[in-house]
Amino acid sequence: MTPAEFIDRHPSDLLKRLQRLVRLSTVNPPGENYDGITAMLVGELKDLGLNARRFPIAKALLKKSLPPDQHVNPRFNVLGKLPARGAKKTVHINAHYDVVPVSGQWKHGSPFSGTIDGGWIYGRGTADMKGSIASLLMAIQALRATRTEPRMNLEVSFTADEETDSFLGTGWLVQNAPIRPDYAIVMEGGDGHRVCCGHNGTAWLEVIVHGRAAHGSLPERGINALEKMAALVRALEDYKKILARRTWRTPEGITMRPTINVGGVFSCGEGAKINTVPAYASFTIDRRVLAIENHATADRELRSFLEAAARKIPQCQITVRSVSENYSCFSEPKHPFFAAMADCVTRVRKEKTVFNVSTGFNDMHFFSHYLKIPTLGYGPGGEKEHAVDERAQVNELLASAKIYAELLTTFAG
Repeated sequence: MTPAEFIDRHPSDLLKRLQRLVRLSTVNPPGENYDGITAMLVGELKDLGLNARRFPIAKALLKKSLPPDQHVNPRFNVLGKLPARGAKKTVHINAHYDVVPVSGQWKHGSPFSGTIDGGWIYGRGTADMKGSIASLLMAIQALRATRTEPRMNLEVSFTADEETDSFLGTGWLVQNAPIRPDYAIVMEGGDGHRVCCGHNGTAWLEVIVHGRAAHGSLPERGINALEKMAALVRALEDYKKILARRTWRTPEGITMRPTINVGGVFSCGEGAKINTVPAYASFTIDRRVLAIENHATADRELRSFLEAAARKIPQCQITVRSVSENYSCFSEPKHPFFAAMADCVTRVRKEKTVFNVSTGFNDMHFFSHYLKIPTLGYGPGGEKEHAVDERAQVNELLASAKIYAELLTTFAG
């Protein structure tokens, strides 16, 4: 029996495992049940023959990195290893186990039901990305059950906090855990017949506009920070036009442009009152950095535009603060690792594979940027990630398991 045949005959193993993962809520923030799910995952990996352990994040680092109300929630990263006889290369496969908060009315009641209905499995995390974890574990189970030896050493990581900034998750892992991969797969970014070879990044800024308070009946005595902010936001329309003229064609043939989103968060600050001239106003900018752009250049250019625009607005004083940065990454899909993955996808799915670049970011950049190894993204995907009635298709979960098994048994590096 081949691994693919085993997967076809045991779909319930994958689905039951995914249901157990989904039913254990790991909403982040605040980071609940990380202890429970990582203990479960270590147990799963050990049962499948891997050497596995979890790495707790030091309390001092938690206090430095998290808001005070989250200090009581421990963080763990799971690492499993499976050496292959005679293998010279190592592949690292990664997924995050945290999920975003829930809201709204769900079709099957609880957002954590794991209900199977019409060829789909429902629940928070099914698509993003506990479904990927279940598919990978199914692939490893199939190799073990059919006594099929992988051709590469295997490292598996399940990490925390991707839904915030990954600093305590994959970011911590690549800098502190005992890993030595030659290749990496992050199990999202590409799905179906699309393999991800890169993703956009972000430069998140907060712009603070400083005014001067005054009584609302004498506005001429103050400097209205909201009015100055409004003028500055209008000026950013010119910057949007500049970005719109910059184009890049991905390997898939899609034209991408850098973008900015203004005002995801905005505030009037303390001391606000209807009859007071506002002395403070702030807004955020989400600058999407193309996979081939230089982050430092993108950040510097945006700051320069803001400063120049502010100088043209009378009495407009601003402070620009960096909120977060997530690096973009891109690899020309010419390396044999990419070709091998494309061949596996094509063989399993019976359709031609294309290489895509994701508009959103994921944890690929940690392996690509910091470890500088060939890194791709591929997983079962799903629908309504981060939304009500998130779901993953059963057939896609099984197909991804077969593709992972196929790669592990056909590519030696």
